[in-house]
Amino acid sequence: MRAHLFRLVLALSFVLGTVAQGAVAPLRGASGDTCAGNTRFLIGAGMGDITGPAAEVGMMGYGQLSQQTAGIHQRLRSRAFVIVSPCNGRRVAFVSADLGMVFQAVKTQVVEKLRARFGDVYSDENVLISATHTHSGPGGFSHHTFYNLSTFGFVPQSFDAIVSGIVTSIARAHSRLGAGTLRLATGELLGASRNRSPEAYRFNPSAERARYAHDVDTRMTLVRLTRTDGRDVGLINWFAVHATSMGNDNHLISGDNKGLASYLFEKAHDAGDTFVAAFAQSNEGDVTPNVLGGTNGGGANDFEDTELSARRQHDFAAHLWTLATTPLTGGVDSRRTFVKMDAVDVAPAYTDGQPRRTCPAAIGVSMLAGAEDGPGYGVEGASCSTLHDLWSQFTCALTTTPCQGEKPIVLEMGSMLPHPWTPNVLPLQLVTVGSLALVAVPFEVTTMAGRRLRQTVLERLGPVGVTEVVIAGLANDYAGYVATREEYARQSYEGASTHFGPWTLAALQQGFDGLAVALRDGQPVSPGPTPPDLRYIQASLQPGVVFDDKLLWVEFGEVLTDARPAYARGDTVRVTFWGAHPKNDLRLEDSYLRVQRKGSIGAWVDVADDSDWETRYRWERENCLPTLGCSHVLVEWRIPRDASPGTYRILHEGEWKSGWDGRVRPYYGASRAFTVR
Repeated sequence: MRAHLFRLVLALSFVLGTVAQGAVAPLRGASGDTCAGNTRFLIGAGMGDITGPAAEVGMMGYGQLSQQTAGIHQRLRSRAFVIVSPCNGRRVAFVSADLGMVFQAVKTQVVEKLRARFGDVYSDENVLISATHTHSGPGGFSHHTFYNLSTFGFVPQSFDAIVSGIVTSIARAHSRLGAGTLRLATGELLGASRNRSPEAYRFNPSAERARYAHDVDTRMTLVRLTRTDGRDVGLINWFAVHATSMGNDNHLISGDNKGLASYLFEKAHDAGDTFVAAFAQSNEGDVTPNVLGGTNGGGANDFEDTELSARRQHDFAAHLWTLATTPLTGGVDSRRTFVKMDAVDVAPAYTDGQPRRTCPAAIGVSMLAGAEDGPGYGVEGASCSTLHDLWSQFTCALTTTPCQGEKPIVLEMGSMLPHPWTPNVLPLQLVTVGSLALVAVPFEVTTMAGRRLRQTVLERLGPVGVTEVVIAGLANDYAGYVATREEYARQSYEGASTHFGPWTLAALQQGFDGLAVALRDGQPVSPGPTPPDLRYIQASLQPGVVFDDKLLWVEFGEVLTDARPAYARGDTVRVTFWGAHPKNDLRLEDSYLRVQRKGSIGAWVDVADDSDWETRYRWERENCLPTLGCSHVLVEWRIPRDASPGTYRILHEGEWKSGWDGRVRPYYGASRAFTVR
């Protein structure tokens, strides 16, 4: 009787907003009586700016030393959603961030800052941070050596921007919590993706492949969040495709196709930052957006291909948005455990009928060859099972291990000292929001691997009300790819990048099977081993800004090349300024540029900034003897076809660092006024 009374009081207090922030009701299974049939949630959404240094920092994704940031095409965002089920007092914070990947170091410090602000409300168990996998953002935010090679070490400025922006997005979502509903829609999006490793996919059993119409997952799953008063809060959709429309020759920070799709949806709703649209990542391991071909990892034309992919995802999401009428029913629940992925004993039920074990992390020769749309060095398919000449067999005998099977090893990160170069203690997290389950994996999972993993979870949770299972990819940490056992034997890029050997997927299926059973039965799980905290041993070879210089007869912000007097819609305005290094101030939640239109009373009104698709901010080091410390900033604005005729100007803002006293001071410059016809 007391337990029922307590649950009633707790549910009422959540609805009225009077419950202590950290209160949690007893755990229940996915179909527990406290939440059966529930359709009412508390929902909130928020965004934060996570744009790191816009100059001279290696980009994260392609691993090219020459790909250094040199400006901004669109700012990177963290998009957060807090969902609370008053029926059981539990919540989840789901984050989709415009990042190449998420690392445990980031999540750890996000949770620490949330705990300092909100107490025990948010924890490692109920915060899920997923990356969109853009390859056009600054790197240097891992605590593991392998992922900081292209940035010559850890970049604190990049790391801090990401952590603070994610925290900001969750805090904003938390502050906007209000009663609402969640509605689901799904559909098949064709023509927006293709399998970049079809040969490896064909290694999967023919009977299994015959169950699916395509060699990529074409399913988009969309959740629409709406207040009880009818006001829309935003959406989350999951669709499996790499955010690599921009190639490794791009130097402008960009959220790529998923960042642009989010921007387009949010702009269409014209609600400032209160409407949030997350185009989240799924099992994109072998899926490319470059359906028209391309080189250097991206499409044939970086910007055109990005827009093509983004609009196809956006338009289909807009279609599903109108069809989202099926309510999510049930409560919120979650389980999380850490697994030492390099030493998992996998039961025969998940393998080929034999006990198997995962391996110390290593990458194969074909990882260096790159994927089909972004070739590197050598060719894919270097497998010890297909090498027949004596020299190749001798090489394999020296470079592989019995545990890694067909993989000829080029680097064994897991054996490096004093600590592994990539993480080996990794988080597995399972979240249910009503009848939707999110399988949060710290990997890039291939199409078929994702299908098997979803099926494992659905078999456990389907009987208790879960109808939709989604892979939330690149979540909470990162350690390469996961291919099926059959794909692994082919040793294409994805198999060669499966760090923990041929039975990695089986180990994941075993781990998530255990999480699903525990969640179903309302039982706790072991937290597992604690990942090492490496924050105090980070080193960086990245120099900071020593000072900014200019010619004696000019001022910071002065125009070098001005706008023309007049333009037509569709033209591009270009203005070059004497600028300074963007590392002096990241201008988070702000902008390095503004496009302004003169209003009817003579005041200048902002119409675009460096987060908009039609603008580009380019930074360039300029040699101005006797120093090398000068900078030029080029601001471009592609005038939209629907721009209002009138008088405009381009404004550039920044900060410059003095060589005399080391102080950083603001500056700005403005172009001439020009007309748009």
